[in-house]
Amino acid sequence: MRDVPAELPLTGGRITSGVVRVADTVRRPATDSSAFVAQLLAHLQQHQFPGAPRYLGRDEADRDVLSYLPGWVPAKFRHWSDTQIASAGVLLRSFHDATRDSGLTGEHPVVCHHDPGPNNTVFRAGLPVAFIDFDTAAPGDPLEDIGYMAWTWCVSSKTTAPPAAAQAAQVRVLVDAYGLTAARRTAVVDAILDRQSRNIRWWTERLTDPGPGPASPGEIIAWSEREYAYTSTNRPDFAAALR
Repeated sequence: MRDVPAELPLTGGRITSGVVRVADTVRRPATDSSAFVAQLLAHLQQHQFPGAPRYLGRDEADRDVLSYLPGWVPAKFRHWSDTQIASAGVLLRSFHDATRDSGLTGEHPVVCHHDPGPNNTVFRAGLPVAFIDFDTAAPGDPLEDIGYMAWTWCVSSKTTAPPAAAQAAQVRVLVDAYGLTAARRTAVVDAILDRQSRNIRWWTERLTDPGPGPASPGEIIAWSEREYAYTSTNRPDFAAALR
């Protein structure tokens, strides 16, 4: 009798449940975004972008099958070093550049990941090397991802977090590494606030959904509201660092 590979649950995601590892593959329930994600990952593979899994088709349970990327995926947000943040910015820029003129961007400049937080990033040797969980990927403006990455990698309202000026300096590290033009840097703070607002709205629409992650929608909304208030209050520090 042929041995059936074990299915190992992959936890930590806040949106998609039922994700498992089978040998050197990841199996995910198919969603409305599956077709676009398959096209995107095929395009990234064709353009030799190493920072994303490969799409391998569907299995007998009609789940999406992706290649498994070895490494460490953080379960929680935390403080990151300047080197780690710079590497994340370079990775994001490489992803965006790989999607330009791809036929997948519609009327927008790039395809955005739309959730490039540390919890959707694979680390090796302490540095970010790949993104996972492309369920929310869609055509967009680079600032949508830059704003979200600046928030989730650099900004925190926790009392134990570094002071706002130090956080703002790390936002500058990120946009410098990304190579954002001077004209667009002035919009980064608004992009952070926009992504925080969108997170509040998105989870408010799902208040009755318990979700697969450890936090309830209500807890995520309350956290996002604290983050928005913190960013707004300390806007002068963030804006000054980006001049």
